[in-house]
Amino acid sequence: MKSPKHTFRVRVLAPSLAAVLAALPLAGCSTEGGHGSTGERTDAATRPELQRFYGQRLTWRDCGDVECARLTVPRDYAHPGDGKTFVLPVARAATADEGRRIGTLVYNPGGPGESGVADLKEGGAESFGAKARARFDIVSFDPRGVAGSRPALDCPEDEEDTAEDDGAGAQPPVPRTAAARAQALADARAEATACRRGSRGLLPHVGTRDVARDLDVLRAALGERKLTYVGWSYGTHLGSRYAEQFPRRVRAMVLDGAVDPSLGWAQRALSEGTGFRRAVDDYATRCADVVGTGCPGAGPKEIRRLIHGLYARAEHDPLPVEGEEEGLGATEVVDAVSMAMYTPEEQWKPLSAALRAAARGDGTKLAELSEDEEDEEAEAAEEAERDEEAEKDDEADGPGVPERAPRSRSAGTAVDDSDGPGDDSLDNSDAAILAVSCADTAYPRTAEPYWDALDRAEKKAGLYGVSSVLSVLACKDLPEGTPQPRRVAAEGVAPVLVVGTTGDPATPYEEAESLAEQFPGGMLLTYEAPGHTAYGRGDACVTKRVDDYLVGLRAVPDGTTC
Repeated sequence: MKSPKHTFRVRVLAPSLAAVLAALPLAGCSTEGGHGSTGERTDAATRPELQRFYGQRLTWRDCGDVECARLTVPRDYAHPGDGKTFVLPVARAATADEGRRIGTLVYNPGGPGESGVADLKEGGAESFGAKARARFDIVSFDPRGVAGSRPALDCPEDEEDTAEDDGAGAQPPVPRTAAARAQALADARAEATACRRGSRGLLPHVGTRDVARDLDVLRAALGERKLTYVGWSYGTHLGSRYAEQFPRRVRAMVLDGAVDPSLGWAQRALSEGTGFRRAVDDYATRCADVVGTGCPGAGPKEIRRLIHGLYARAEHDPLPVEGEEEGLGATEVVDAVSMAMYTPEEQWKPLSAALRAAARGDGTKLAELSEDEEDEEAEAAEEAERDEEAEKDDEADGPGVPERAPRSRSAGTAVDDSDGPGDDSLDNSDAAILAVSCADTAYPRTAEPYWDALDRAEKKAGLYGVSSVLSVLACKDLPEGTPQPRRVAAEGVAPVLVVGTTGDPATPYEEAESLAEQFPGGMLLTYEAPGHTAYGRGDACVTKRVDDYLVGLRAVPDGTTC
């Protein structure tokens, strides 16, 4: 992505923010009409109680280089008339060639927890090929509970709720002893408690099934009979859920960096952990091709030895960071290395420099790999917040919806406490990752399954697998999510294009193969390269195939490789 999260040109969050996709093995999704494969067993657009939502038309206004609007959706689709809603920011980059315009293309940049509005404001349309940009208005939105959504999720750190470690010091990267596991459970429980308190009743309503239904309301509000959609990473999960519920409303759908919904939560954690382990191994093997003479070792074996030596050293002796009292422990070093696997063409050179410095005992550059991104995110959030304040004026009511939409307290409008948090902070990605991930599957309610999964993940994927399992431990103490995962059921959907990158760390290529096979008429486009996702990274072959499909509905022969 021009740079969604963590300065990557591709759209996902790194494992340091919660092993994003370890929690996305979604279970059976359906409309409230029940399970099935037609997706339109209960046609939402014709239900009287949903008419006022589907009847909305967006009112656009300038907000920087794009246009912005707001969409109102029911908080609970089972009770759409109860007066509780989400108001979602929407942004549009209109095509410059109105005469050749096909319609609107909606995209999700990843996450869960990414702001589609911020992404588009920061240049997200540039991730699309010139042919697609010329023929479509490019639209994105903040999913319910995320970023500028009102209300928004809030899972604050609460020091009072964090269990004391009785002087035991920092947690080990792998909790093996009874004491370490008890501490990990206590920390996860405190995180869940803070999320329940901060998000006040929103947690049952932020799962991807409901986001997919919001996407259909957005389709209608945009005046589109059928949806043209691109989803990166978590966005593929959202696309799959939409296709299941509304298969005959899909015009074209590209799912890049695929999440396989047939995997259980432990399988997904193991898949992701294995993906990062392989990606770091690829870095060692291919470093000289990408970085040249700046690699942190003379060859693959030396680079691997250096990285694993740093992990072992930092576990007992954190790497010092200039200007900071605390150094980088093993977990932070693993995170920094893992984050650099998303876009090798942009990140391997700074990673190599950071590893050379770390080998000399200085962790400052490794810490900066994260800090630079945090600074960029804070700056972008401040700019987006200023734009949003300028928009608010008289938008207390959602367009075409009679009930009053919740507004932020800081905007000067009273909000019932039951509506959840109302501050204007636009970066709640950590909270959204946790809340959405936990809502999207049924996690075990006891500790033992997590330790079993952790043992398996460590054996196969080392610290990368451990990170993926530990990141979802808080789900044990959050409201139970949807049932167990299953394969996509989307009979009648138009041919869906799934794009898989062979060296993808976060969504391994095998998941793209599986997802393409699950769609009737699914097409698999393979990108032979390291890094996460393919479309938007500048490869001419990938861009042409995807653009031709989006614009002209030209089929991509299954198995095509770029």
